[in-house]
Amino acid sequence: MSASDVVVCGLGPAGRALAHRCLARGLTVTVVDPAPDRRWTATYAAWADELPGWLAPSAVAATVERPMAWGTRAHRIDRPYVVLDTERLRESLDIAGAEVVADRARELTAKTVTLTDGRILDGRRVIDVRGITRSPAFAEQTAYGLVLDESRCQGLEPLFMDWRADNGAPADAPRSFLYAVPLGGGQTLLEETCLAGRPALDGAALRDRLHHRLRSRGIELAGDERVERVRFPVGGGRPGRFTFGAAGGFGHPATGYSVAASLTAADAVAAGETVWPASARAVHRLRAAGLRALLALPPTDLPVFFDAFFTMPPAAQRAYLSARTDLNGTVKAMSRLFTTLPSAQRRRVAGATLGMRVRSRIRIPSAIMEE
Repeated sequence: MSASDVVVCGLGPAGRALAHRCLARGLTVTVVDPAPDRRWTATYAAWADELPGWLAPSAVAATVERPMAWGTRAHRIDRPYVVLDTERLRESLDIAGAEVVADRARELTAKTVTLTDGRILDGRRVIDVRGITRSPAFAEQTAYGLVLDESRCQGLEPLFMDWRADNGAPADAPRSFLYAVPLGGGQTLLEETCLAGRPALDGAALRDRLHHRLRSRGIELAGDERVERVRFPVGGGRPGRFTFGAAGGFGHPATGYSVAASLTAADAVAAGETVWPASARAVHRLRAAGLRALLALPPTDLPVFFDAFFTMPPAAQRAYLSARTDLNGTVKAMSRLFTTLPSAQRRRVAGATLGMRVRSRIRIPSAIMEE
């Protein structure tokens, strides 16, 4: 078997997008996945301005022009938010023309893949897109969601996150928020989410909180609703030439979002371009500091923290959430957020990020700690 131009290991959204864009460039592609035809069951969403122009419009199931967020008070986010149709997204990332190997990659080098059956595949480039293996060392995001007919959610507008304390949890317990978005086709996802925890809240606790929250808002459950369960690490990605998607550090450490960033970068990776300049590596480290700050905050502080975040101008929010190579914008956003926080929170955030070092040619301070 002759060597392919690219061997992509892993066929989640990031891997499939990378294989699709490699084929679009006329490269020969081999894809490796133990279940290459499996359906994607998670809900993927993004800010509309994050998505690449080549993405098929049919991949978008629903758009929320100005979603709501709640800390201790309401905030209208002036930025369109889209929910993707997972099946149409998968279909649009066509990989016809790739050689599909239904096996598990056991060992990877820069140019070879050893499969569990002992075969060795050769490639001019081998890229690991298999995601991140769970570990006690990594904080995780967990969620428990139910899909309801939108007619049963009257009066509940789309919510990017809602930290209000009506889910039955004690005030000093680890916090979770309600995420509520349209899925298209008259359906709505209502999901109780632990943003990040080490350890994170388990599914049973989140289920009980969601049921309590929905009852408190007058939303009755029939008991036969489709369930969505979420659990994945929000750290552990390794930026580099031979990793991509969450495995390659494209997940936002403080939010867990990775799909839009991976879709956007897929063309550049397919072309063999550098997608981790010094500025991107610095931003990655600053975002990791943001995760440490979130993990250090007491549960009662989280709604106040997000009040400060969503009070910032849309450009500052966008810089922190989406601009993975905009070091200047990220520093300004984090500095602005820090100075907006109450003094007690500033001390806790500073304590969580003291000693942070950003190894790059660009000299920057630990901006999240500056007053």
